[in-house]
Parts: sequence; C-alpha cells; structure tokens
Amino acid sequence: MRGFARSEFEARCARAQGLMAEAGLAALMLTTEPEVRYFTGYLTRFWESPTRPWFLVVPASGKPIAVIPSIGAALMGETWIDDIRCWSAPDLADDGVSLLAETLREVVPVGAKVGLPDGHETQLRMPLADLERLRQAIGPREICGDSGLIRAIRMVKSAAEVDKIETACAIAGRSYARVPEIAAEGVPLERIFRQFQILCLEEGADWVPYLAGGAGQGGYADVISPATPTPLAAGDVLMLDTGLVHDGYFCDYDRNWSVSTPSKEAADAHGQLIDATDAGAEAARPGATASDVFHAMNKVLKAGGEGTDAGRLGHGLGMSLTEWPSLIATDHTVLEPGMVLTLEPGIATKGADGRIVVHEENILITEGAPRFLSPRYGREMIVL
Repeated sequence: MRGFARSEFEARCARAQGLMAEAGLAALMLTTEPEVRYFTGYLTRFWESPTRPWFLVVPASGKPIAVIPSIGAALMGETWIDDIRCWSAPDLADDGVSLLAETLREVVPVGAKVGLPDGHETQLRMPLADLERLRQAIGPREICGDSGLIRAIRMVKSAAEVDKIETACAIAGRSYARVPEIAAEGVPLERIFRQFQILCLEEGADWVPYLAGGAGQGGYADVISPATPTPLAAGDVLMLDTGLVHDGYFCDYDRNWSVSTPSKEAADAHGQLIDATDAGAEAARPGATASDVFHAMNKVLKAGGEGTDAGRLGHGLGMSLTEWPSLIATDHTVLEPGMVLTLEPGIATKGADGRIVVHEENILITEGAPRFLSPRYGREMIVL
C-alpha cells in the first residue's frame, strides 16, 4: 500500500462515516482523483486521460467499494480496498453506470440518500447524461449534496499528511537555492523554466505539474503566463512559483530574485510583502477565520501600496494545489490545528507601469503560532 499505513485510511473512512450519519447520508459517491485517492491511496497519473470515469462508493459502514475500469484493477488491488468491481472501459453504451447503480442499490436502502460533493471547488467527473441514467437506475434513492463533509475532512491534515507536504516544501526549497545555477542576465525565461523543473526532479520531486512565474523591470505583469524566450535583463525581478508533488502531496510557494541590484521601488515592495506575510502568520491562529488572515495581510499591503486585485491572498493546500479555504474577505472558515495554508500577498510596484510582485509561503496551523513549512525568505531579494 502506497503512502500511508492502513490505519490512516481506516481513520479517514471512520471520520467520514461519522459525519455521514449526522448528515443523513447512506453513502458517498466520489468521482475525482483527490477524493478517490484520499480514501484508497490509489496514486496514478492515469487520471490525465479523460476517457474513463472512476467511481468510489463509501457506504455507511465498512470499507469503500471501488467501481473502476478494469485497467486499474491491479493497482487498486495494492491498496487496502478489497471490493473492486470492474468493467471493460471505455464502453460507449454503458460506461460503468449499470455496475455503479447495482453497487448503490446494494448498500443504500430504499428512500435513503447518496451524497455527491457539490460545493465550491468540486466537479463531476462523469458525463451528465450518465448521471441522469444513474438516477433512474437506482430507483427510489436520492443523489444529493454531501453537506460539505468531504471538504471539511480534507481541510484538516493528519500528521502523516503534513509530513508529505513539508517534504515537498523542502524539495522546492533546495531547488530554489540552486536557481543561481540556471538564471542570470541574458538567459531566456523559458530556459529557466525548463531547467528549474529539472532541478526539482533532481532534488526529489515526483513530478512538477505546476510552474508559473514571470520577469520584468521592477516586477512582472502577471503570475500565470507561460514563459517567453525573452532573456533576463539588469533590473528585472524574476519570480518562480512551483507546485511540485511528493508522494501525492503538493507544496505551493514562490521566490523572487533581482537581476543585478533591485530598484528602490522593487526592494520596498518585496519588503512590504514579507511584512504582510508575517502579519498573516500572526493572525493565523486556531479560532481565527480565513477572513481575519486576509484582512491582516491586506492592511499591510494597503498601508504603503496597492494590492494586486488577484482575488485572494492565499488558500488551502494538500492533495490539490489549491484547496479550501480561500483567504478572502468573505470566507469565514474557522481555522483549526492541522490545516495547511498558503499566505500569498501581492502588491503593485510603484513606477513600474502596472507591474506587480507576489510572495508566497506555506504554513501549518497549530495550537499556537503557525509553523512555516516552506523555508522562510528574508526582506531583501537575492541578487543574481
């Protein structure tokens, strides 16, 4: 079994089943990679193919039941799941619907409810037409929302999960420390992107599904554009933001460098971002809300500059690059020990024609002050 001891999955399942009882759900039906993996340990890159649907049924008691294409049976058999029901996929006439309906009729009493994650950040990884066929095939049973319980249990990480995230952060930290090996004035940004991914793999990443960044005089225009062939120039600020994966868990934080001595505006903006990050960390205590952390950072940003209008100043982190909650003014999720968050303030640099600078760290909510999982960065940018 990959990733965790069997007891980890048993505890996740038991916690979910307790919340299911409170919500009046006789089963959960899960269709997406993080949720299937959360309860099974089933880790594969095969989800990159959208051709086949995958299903996991978590009954009110007992172990989950996998209803999956036959191509995945051998790997699922290496997990703690022993009830694995397969069909030959893709089947253009009946792609697992009948088998899934049969399973739900078996474990869900007549008149009972099947929960399907339906809130913000969820998706249905099966054709809508197949969902309608499934509703008809399970008879007098209701498919409804999951009352947010999957989101609730995934937000709070176990010690074993935190260890994987912290390892991912350490891998990224070692990779960032080697950036001066690959980045300098005259080097094209797209080459830096490629070489940085190699550094991440050399330092122990399983893969690097997310790498973003930018470079420009005094700052950069945005943080999501693909790399360009433009070479670095003196006065540029270079930013790399990586979400690399270790054993199925992400890190997500960035670093900034200055190509030659930074301008006063860029240096001041970076220092202000570190101050905002510190303010966010100070506010990130149990009982505080995501909104409280947002306001703590935003107050610092507004005191001496302008925000980036990015929509939020951080988010949850774990099996997905971005998870609940969002650090925005209207998210009143209460912080609990075991949550892992990113703190991601951004600011427009003065006199840089709309350029911005962004800084990001990863923290663990504890009983007291949060613990930084990413190696902390000082107020002064490293000069390349």
